Amino acid sequence: MNALGRHLIVEFYNCSPEKIDDVMGIEKCMVTAAKKAGATVINSTFHHFSPFGVSGVVVIEQSHLSIHTWPEYRFASIDLFTCGETIDPWISFDYLKEEFAAEYFSSLELQRGQLHHLKKIDVQTPLTRCSTSSDKKRITYNRNIWFTERDENVALSLRHTGDRLFSKQSPYQKVEILETYAYGRVLTLDGMIMTTEKDEYIYHEMIAHVPMLTHPNPERVLIIGGGDGGAAREVLRHKSVKSVDLVEIDEVVIEASRKYLPTIASAFGHPKLHVHIQDGIDYVKQLRDETYDIVIVDSTDPVGPAEGLFKPSFYRDVYRCLKPDGIMVTQSESPTFNPPVFQELYQCYKEIFGRDNVHCYLVFIPTYPSGMWSFSFCSKGSIHPVRDFDRLRAEEFTRSHPLRYYHPDMHVASFVLPTFVKELLEQKPLIKEKTQVIQR
Repeated sequence: MNALGRHLIVEFYNCSPEKIDDVMGIEKCMVTAAKKAGATVINSTFHHFSPFGVSGVVVIEQSHLSIHTWPEYRFASIDLFTCGETIDPWISFDYLKEEFAAEYFSSLELQRGQLHHLKKIDVQTPLTRCSTSSDKKRITYNRNIWFTERDENVALSLRHTGDRLFSKQSPYQKVEILETYAYGRVLTLDGMIMTTEKDEYIYHEMIAHVPMLTHPNPERVLIIGGGDGGAAREVLRHKSVKSVDLVEIDEVVIEASRKYLPTIASAFGHPKLHVHIQDGIDYVKQLRDETYDIVIVDSTDPVGPAEGLFKPSFYRDVYRCLKPDGIMVTQSESPTFNPPVFQELYQCYKEIFGRDNVHCYLVFIPTYPSGMWSFSFCSKGSIHPVRDFDRLRAEEFTRSHPLRYYHPDMHVASFVLPTFVKELLEQKPLIKEKTQVIQR
């Protein structure tokens, strides 16, 4: 060969969109392609982007293989760069063409570092990719595979092991569980992080114990959503509870959580917990008036199957099914990441429950966009989350349970809002009647 390296630039067209949006499958294919060509793999780094697309590189002892995919166009762009005469990039090409189910392609081979333009010099440390057999024994293959949740302005990436614990397309959404290095197991729905083993307690403790320890005697509780089981787990810590109804539209979320998130899903099977696989909107429509002491709306973002849970008609039904002193708590988006929806939800609650009966409180969840997340406390009667808070009962409760975020001082402090959040809540939302959907 009259050059230092061979560089094969490849474009694959009409690929399988599923195959070229599967970050773990792509990583395995690229690594296998390198090995089939005779290369020694040193490192792989791959990212999946939300809503779709994968970028990645496999570093080999003899250079690299890289890829970027556009599943929405069924297109993949690949670079195969090898050094020396022993590695044939066309072997990798043939393998990847079949694996990605490309219907046609274009390719261009370049010779890199043409020797007639170069003059070799003597140096103390040889500038060569050749290694001794003992060197090869020290080469270890490191995988760097990343899940990325992003929109046009914000992104969060988590490195994971590269193997899906669970992946299933339900009638409503794609449900996946990944094993990450920093946050343990992570549940994602359509590429959005719902909960992680490391920080789930923040969300679940605060959505449950704030209303449970404010209501004087919560006996009947309804949870809309919450298919991971975390909110139910926290509600069932309270001795006053006689019955909990959990209404989840997607049974695949429950299936995944019970199998791979057992600590979060530990309440499933509890004799007081009754699970209904049903649309929460339809469920509350058919309820009798004044059925529940507390309703917890543990929904996803206002996209996909949860979109209807962000409409006034749904909250009017919730109001109707609450007892006279009943409380509704909802996750109400981020005041920094999604201020239009945050504002509109608060305005909607005020119109249904009354201005003085709706109270915003904040928590900080590292894996949610911006970290700052809000809940809304809505009282059908006159119960106030701070004035009517039973501190003594809360102190006794927290002494008896191994909570990690909620405690009486945190309960009160969470209702102290930054100035900019107060200002957002005092402003009228830009949109009326129709919730603005902003994808994470």
